Amino acid sequence: MTARIAVLISGRGRNLQAIAAACADGRIDGRITTVISSRADAAGLDFARTHGLETQVLASREWPERAAYDTALAQRIDERQPDLVVLAGFMRILTPGFVEHYRGRLLNVHPSLLPRHRGLDTHRRVLEAGDECHGASVHFVTAELDGGPVIVQGQLTVRAQDTPETLAERVMNDIELKIYPQAVAWLARGELALRDGEVRFRGAPLDAPLTMDALEDGFR
Repeated sequence: MTARIAVLISGRGRNLQAIAAACADGRIDGRITTVISSRADAAGLDFARTHGLETQVLASREWPERAAYDTALAQRIDERQPDLVVLAGFMRILTPGFVEHYRGRLLNVHPSLLPRHRGLDTHRRVLEAGDECHGASVHFVTAELDGGPVIVQGQLTVRAQDTPETLAERVMNDIELKIYPQAVAWLARGELALRDGEVRFRGAPLDAPLTMDALEDGFR
């Protein structure tokens, strides 16, 4: 059965675009039923509207209390009865109640090799730490910020001439836009599950995150 997907954004929506493309060409057995933005001026809304996707705006500034915002957000999402919810650059810290409501159905991609560099400004922090490698991680969302079990990671070598801006672009283009649609495809097909705080992939527990290098070319 084709999975129903809700996507939450706050900005450009580049991961939204990658997921939409993967749905359109059959790599993801799913369809995006709604795109919800925390900002009315998010560029990702223009992409969604141009491609015939339903859009909704739930502006953060109109909801000063996190719990009230998350209650309203969950209501908007549940009206579309999604099978999974994808955070695609959604710049809000979600309340434990919201996360629990979507446990096992809520994914995020974070631009670091978790558990290193949780939180914001990861590319600058990688350079300041002198890390030789950097990357991105797709994980199930839990109440702990960027602390949910990691499903898949990809990495690249930090170059001497890298800046936070060049790192951000390379991580996005070379890693995020590849591993995030792949993880969404697995969850849409029922090949991923979160059980007792651990990731199960095709029925077996993952002792360590899958890696982009270990994957076959293309989707599988």
